[in-house]
Amino acid sequence: MAVQVSESDQIKQFKEFLGTYNKVTENCFMDCVKDFTTRDVKAEESSCSEMCLQKYLKMTQRISMRFQEYHIQQNEALAAKAGLLGPPR
Repeated sequence: MAVQVSESDQIKQFKEFLGTYNKVTENCFMDCVKDFTTRDVKAEESSCSEMCLQKYLKMTQRISMRFQEYHIQQNEALAAKAGLLGPPR
């Protein structure tokens, strides 16, 4: 069964994505780009910005995993409270 997502929800999600993207881009830029005397991006600036983005992505992935684990524990606790499962882990 496919879940229908309304157009307004899609727009809201896209705006949230763009806001996050802009924030990450600005933070990494401010932390990594230091030399404005040339048009070229220096190797140090490029590697810094790549590491900055990788760190953000890893952090986001870890937070998502912890959030899922928390919800699983909460659902198990509610099910145990309702007598549907044994005691929570």
